[in-house]
Amino acid sequence: MNKNQIKGTAKESVGKAQEAAGKLIGSDKQQVKGLDKQIIGKVQKTVGDVEEKIKSKGKPA
Repeated sequence: MNKNQIKGTAKESVGKAQEAAGKLIGSDKQQVKGLDKQIIGKVQKTVGDVEEKIKSKGKPA
């Protein structure tokens, strides 16, 4: 795993928690912020996944 995969997964988890907290307290604003963090986290994790694939393609068989 690389930095982007780890940070992306962490942001996604924080976003899920924030969304749940927003639902619990009835705050649409917090729910949207949580969803936003989840999307950013997924994108960052995907970037990390692509980096790993590129790195592994460069290794000799």
